[in-house]
Amino acid sequence: MNYRGTCEQAFRWYEQHLGGRITEMNRHGDRPNPSLPADWSDRILHARIEIGGTVLMGADVPHAEPMRSAYLTLAFDAAAEADRAYARLMDGGEAFMPMASTPFANRFAMLRDRFGASWMLVQQDEPA
Repeated sequence: MNYRGTCEQAFRWYEQHLGGRITEMNRHGDRPNPSLPADWSDRILHARIEIGGTVLMGADVPHAEPMRSAYLTLAFDAAAEADRAYARLMDGGEAFMPMASTPFANRFAMLRDRFGASWMLVQQDEPA
C-alpha cells in the first residue's frame, strides 16, 4: 500500500482498531533519498503489519493515489466481528457497498477508509 504521508498513522490505526500487529517500520531518513522532500525523513519507507492471517506492507510515497481497482480483503468467523470492523473502517471512510447479507456471504461490504485504502469485508457461514 502506498500512502501520501499517512502510512504510520494508518498502520497504528489498523493496529489499534483491527487488532493488527506492526512488525516493522523503517523511515525514509534511515536511507536518505535526495529525490524526496527534505521534510519526509520521518515518513515511512517500509512498514509491515499483520492483521489476522494477512500481511500488509506499506510506504509513504509522494503523490500516491488511493487504490481504485484493488481491495484488501478481511475474512471474519463471526458476523459481529465483521460488523465491528466495518463500523471502525467507516469512521471517516466511504461505503461503496454497505454491510449486508448477499447470496455469497452472510455479511459483505466494500469501502474506502480514511487513509484511502479500499477494503472488502466478508463473513461466510460454515457450509452445512
